[in-house]
Amino acid sequence: MYRETKDPLATSALFITAEFLPAFAAPALTARLDQLPLRRVLGALYVGEAICFGLLALLASSFSLPLVLALALIDGILMLTARGLSRGAVNAVLRPAGELRAGNGLLNIGFAISSVGGAALGGLLVDRLGVGSALAVDAASFLAIAVLMGTCRHLPGEHRDREPFLARLRSGLSHARRDPVTRLLLGGEALAVMLFALIVPIEIVYAQETLGTNDAGYGILLSAWGAGVVLGSVAFISLKRRSPWLLIAISTLAIGVAYLGMATTRQLAVACAFSVLGGFGNGIQWVSVMTALQEATPDDLQARITGLLESIASAMTGVGFLIGGIVTAVWSPPTAFAVSGFGVIAIVAVGFLAWLAPGRQRRLTAASGGHD
Repeated sequence: MYRETKDPLATSALFITAEFLPAFAAPALTARLDQLPLRRVLGALYVGEAICFGLLALLASSFSLPLVLALALIDGILMLTARGLSRGAVNAVLRPAGELRAGNGLLNIGFAISSVGGAALGGLLVDRLGVGSALAVDAASFLAIAVLMGTCRHLPGEHRDREPFLARLRSGLSHARRDPVTRLLLGGEALAVMLFALIVPIEIVYAQETLGTNDAGYGILLSAWGAGVVLGSVAFISLKRRSPWLLIAISTLAIGVAYLGMATTRQLAVACAFSVLGGFGNGIQWVSVMTALQEATPDDLQARITGLLESIASAMTGVGFLIGGIVTAVWSPPTAFAVSGFGVIAIVAVGFLAWLAPGRQRRLTAASGGHD
């Protein structure tokens, strides 16, 4: 986008259409589709994403800003919808067997490795084959996933008792608003994701201006965070019997401490050490929140509630990017890290007070399955 337009605003517009705006449409589409046979629905969604990336590959040699933004919007909606439905399927298949936490842990490891490896592979493909070819490979990968989903016979089938779409949408939103555990998880994670994302767009500025390093140092800093994510994802497997609420608190606190440490240091090695700590917390935090939410949500609301979490996270990421850019422009990168770190620690403190509220501890313990 930036290469074609040379305009930072166009790059920002791409993020808004791909991440922020889809968050407002995906919950409605999820409520519409989660009564249908899941293998057919997921297959269709991934075919839709394959088409979007195939068209983007064609536009790489014939650029059109409006078309790119439109395709990014459509793909973002399909992506968030598929995530919500997939989480609902994971719960439906694994929860009755008592393997939800173990399954989430394995998914988390796969996601962590894919995030690190996918970014590296994408950069290699763009460098060697060009943007269009890289997007074409992405399209082919979505087609492969569509075939895999379409041939999976163990996914939940069509609901016998169909409900009107608007009624299902309202019931999901009503549960999120009225249930105290769900409300705490969604609200707390919304603020946490915003603060986590606050430093993402300014990391390159932090590396160059604060740490005084070059592109290689910036790459090492990002790799340190990625390594921490993988380690945290592996650790979650061994800690799966622990209360997800305890894991949420500890992992969120680790991210806050890491951000504060990065705010105070001017040495790359020390920043990398804190980056590993933050990545470790990151590798546990999201999957712990998702697990706690799944365990607290009735089966018939799984896709709608977990999809709502995915949409909220997507929207708040955009808000965090904006705030991080403003704080850095007005003050400095270390200030942005400090704001994020103190904010994250404040969320943990407020969550602890909520835990101590009369009756709340009993409800949260019950929602987490009674594990210590």
